[in-house]
Amino acid sequence: MLAFGLVLNILGIGLFCWVIFALAVYALPLFVALSAGILAYRHGAGVFGALLIGIASGTLTLAAGQLAVALSRSLILRVVIGAAFAVPAAIAGYHVVFGLSQIGVPSLAWREVFASLGAVCIGGTAWTRLTVFAETRPSESAVMVENAPEPVLRAAAHEP
Repeated sequence: MLAFGLVLNILGIGLFCWVIFALAVYALPLFVALSAGILAYRHGAGVFGALLIGIASGTLTLAAGQLAVALSRSLILRVVIGAAFAVPAAIAGYHVVFGLSQIGVPSLAWREVFASLGAVCIGGTAWTRLTVFAETRPSESAVMVENAPEPVLRAAAHEP
């Protein structure tokens, strides 16, 4: 029975970590959704209206961020948008890992180390998931190589 409990604990912790990494990219849209929903509720939209406004604003934030990263040609703009999504995820990851490390790590210094590593990992995961739709743009040298003349043997092989 003890072994069964240990296996279930390990599976539960693994599931919790998977959920943290899967939801990391949604930290900024969740913040926007909560802020818009609370603002709408305070201004008389009611519970149902505030819920709809919150869901719509969070969805639009995520879609606009992914679309802007995917269509942007400017590297600086991509970095700014990626940082806007990755920094809240890293902060959330820091606090989650710090809270979990209080369970089994007695040293404050090691808790800070683990929390910092968790922040980097979860922030990097959010950055990666946001930029997954971004198309890599060829550099200027790659464009020049594309327009280079074909080698003689390849050109001769295609002739009838």
